[in-house]
Amino acid sequence: MAKPTFTLKTLGALAYDVAMAPAAFILALMLRYGLVGYEKTAHFWPEATAMLVPIAAGVFYFTGLHRGVWRYVSMRDLAAILRAALAVVLIFFPVLFAFNRLEDVPRTVPFINLFLLIGLLAGPRLLLRLIEEGGIGALTGRRRRLRSANVPVILVGAGRGAELFLREVDRGAAPYDPVAILDDGGGHVGRSIRGRKVVGGLSDLGDVVDMLGARGRLPQRVIVTRRRLEPDMLRELLQLTENLGLPISRVPDFSALESGVTDRVTVREIDVNDLLGRPQKALDRDAMRELIHGRRVLVTGAGGSIGSELVRQIAALGPASLGLVELSEFALYTIDQETGEKFPDLDRHMYLADVRDAQRVANVFGDFGPQIVFHAAALKHVPLMEDNPDEAVLTNVIGTRRIADACIAHRVDVMVLISSDKAVNPANVMGATKRLAEAYAQAQDVDQSRAGGRATRFVTVRFGNVLGSTGSVVPLFQRQLSHGGPLTVTHPDITRYFMTIREAVELVLASAAGSHKRLDDTGRIHVLDMGEPVRIQDLARMMIRLAGLTPEKDVKIEYVGLRPGEKLYEELLHSSEMLDQTDIDGVLLASPRVVERPILARALDELSGHASARRTDRTLTLLKELVPEYRQEADRRREAQT
Repeated sequence: MAKPTFTLKTLGALAYDVAMAPAAFILALMLRYGLVGYEKTAHFWPEATAMLVPIAAGVFYFTGLHRGVWRYVSMRDLAAILRAALAVVLIFFPVLFAFNRLEDVPRTVPFINLFLLIGLLAGPRLLLRLIEEGGIGALTGRRRRLRSANVPVILVGAGRGAELFLREVDRGAAPYDPVAILDDGGGHVGRSIRGRKVVGGLSDLGDVVDMLGARGRLPQRVIVTRRRLEPDMLRELLQLTENLGLPISRVPDFSALESGVTDRVTVREIDVNDLLGRPQKALDRDAMRELIHGRRVLVTGAGGSIGSELVRQIAALGPASLGLVELSEFALYTIDQETGEKFPDLDRHMYLADVRDAQRVANVFGDFGPQIVFHAAALKHVPLMEDNPDEAVLTNVIGTRRIADACIAHRVDVMVLISSDKAVNPANVMGATKRLAEAYAQAQDVDQSRAGGRATRFVTVRFGNVLGSTGSVVPLFQRQLSHGGPLTVTHPDITRYFMTIREAVELVLASAAGSHKRLDDTGRIHVLDMGEPVRIQDLARMMIRLAGLTPEKDVKIEYVGLRPGEKLYEELLHSSEMLDQTDIDGVLLASPRVVERPILARALDELSGHASARRTDRTLTLLKELVPEYRQEADRRREAQT
C-alpha cells in the first residue's frame, strides 16, 4: 500500500522551508540597504511574497526537501538544499524583473538572498544533527559510556561506510564500541574517522587483536563496512579470523544509513553468497528490457530455484503479461503471491501443468499465446534420477520436446532452454537427459534455419551449480550446521562450479537478448563463465567459520564417498566443442555435435515409449546409445570400481 505523500512532520518541514524563502529575500534587502531598507522596499514586499511562496513551494516539493529527516542531515541533503535554493533564486528574480524591472533591488541582492536562504534552510537541520549526536562535550561522555556498555568490535573498511556506521554508534543507535579500524586497502592507515584511528591494514588483524586484548578491550566481532564486498578480501578475512575465534558481520543497508530512515543499525552475517559471488558483469540491460518489455512471456518450472528468479527479473522488465507454468501447487501459489505483491499491476496467468503432457502444454500455449518462453522445468537431483531414470527421461527430455514443439506450432519468437554442466560427458542419468534436451533444441534450431529462416529461435544456456538452489549442497550444510554437524562431503577432492542465482539468471536474459544480433549462433550453446571451481570441503570449512565455529574442532567434516552418478569434477565443455567469445561479458559460445532432427525425433519416440512403459533397462540402453559420452563415462566408472 502506498504511503501518504504528507505526514504532519513533512508538512511542517515544507511549511518552514517555504516561509524561509520570503524571509531570506526581505533579510537580503535589509542587509543591503541597512536601516533604511524597510522604508525603501516595504511597498512591494506583499507582491514579492505572493510570487515567491508558490515558486518556493513548487521547487521544495519537487526536490523532496521535506522528506529528509532533519536530525540525520547528510552531505547529500545539503547538496539538495543548495540546488533547491539556487533554483528558487534563478526563477524568482526573473519573475520579479518582469513585475517591476527590479526597481529598488540592487544587483547584489540575489547573491545575498541565495546565501541567506541556504543558511536558513540548512541551519536548523545541522543544529538538530549536532543535538542528536549530543554535541562535542556530550559526545565524548557518551563514547566513554559506550566503552563499558557495548560490544567491542573491529571495523574493516576506512571509507564512507565506516563514517556512517560510526555516526550511528555515536548517537547510540548501534550496540557496538568500535575499538579499532582496519583499512583493507592500506591507504588510510594513521588517519582518523570521527575520532577513531585507522590502526593498520587487513594483515595486521592478529597483532591488533593481541594489542587490544592486552588493554582489556578484546574485540568480540569483526564488522565489514565496505559498500562492495569483494569475495577475495572476504576469504582472506575469514582465513585471518579462523584462529582468532571472531565472527564476521557486515552492514547491509547503506542507503538507510545515509537517508537516516532507520532508528537502529543492524548488522548481518557474511554468507556464502558474499564469499563466492563475483564482480557485477557489465550487461546490456537496455537490450534485456527491449527483449521483454511489452511482450507475453511464459516461464516453465516457475516455482523452482531458477524459474522463480527468472519470474522476478522478468517481471521487473515490464512484460505485457507473464505466464507461470508449474507442477507443484504450493510452489506456483508462492511465486504468484510474491509477484503479485511486488508487481500488482502485472497481468499474470497461473497454469498448474506437467510439461510431459502434450495436450496440457498445447492448451497452455493456446490460451496464453506466448512470444517468449523460458523453459526451466526439470528434474535435477542426481541420486534421485539414478533411481528413477524413466521419470528423468519423461520430464527432462520428453518435456523439453513438448515445449519446443509447442513453441514452433504457436510461432513463439524465442525459446530459452536452461541446461546444466552435467550435460558435458555425463556420468549420470540427469546429465544424459539434459544433453538430449540440448540436442533436441539444437536440432530444431538448425532444421528451421535450413528451411529458410528461424521462426522460433532456440537459445540454450548451460551453467553449473547455483548457490542455495533447492537440493544443492549449501542448504544441506546449513541444516547439518543447525544440528551441530557433522558436515558430509562425498570426497576430499570433489569440486563444483558455483554462481549466484541472480547472476545466472541475468546472464540467461543477456544471452537471450543478444542472440538475435548474432548470425553464427544457430545450433550453438551459450556457456556461462563460471569462474574457478570450488572444492566442496573448502566450502564446508567456510560455512563452519561463518557460523563462528572452528572446523574439525567444533564441527566435524565427514567424507562419505561419491554418490551414484556423481563425478569428482564437473566440466562446462566437451573436448570436441569449439569455444568462441561473445560480445556479452561472462557468456561464451560452444558448438556441440548436432543430430539431424528427423533421426533424433524417431529415437525420442522410441525412448518415450520405453520410459512411459517403465521399461527401465531399455530406457537406459537407448539413453546410452543416444548420448555416447554417457556410455563411455559409465564404462570408465565401472572399470574403475572393479
